[in-house]
Amino acid sequence: MASVDALDEVTAFAKEHDANFPILSDATKETSDAYGVLSPIGFAKRWTFYIDKSGAIVSIDKNVNPRSAGSDLDATLSRLNL
Repeated sequence: MASVDALDEVTAFAKEHDANFPILSDATKETSDAYGVLSPIGFAKRWTFYIDKSGAIVSIDKNVNPRSAGSDLDATLSRLNL
């Protein structure tokens, strides 16, 4: 997971929600811009990139629903055999 929020905000969010996965801070927004997810007003769109072991992007979900993101992610990983 990546966020355009500052590192201290991302760290606080992770602690508050007991995240058991890394959350990266892209405060400069360079990575978000490179992946094409940066909106004109500076927010990052909620997209999921599926990247295989070789580092190739094999699928992009541009319709992420926060309520079902976990199960959607699991189903897509299974479908892609990742």
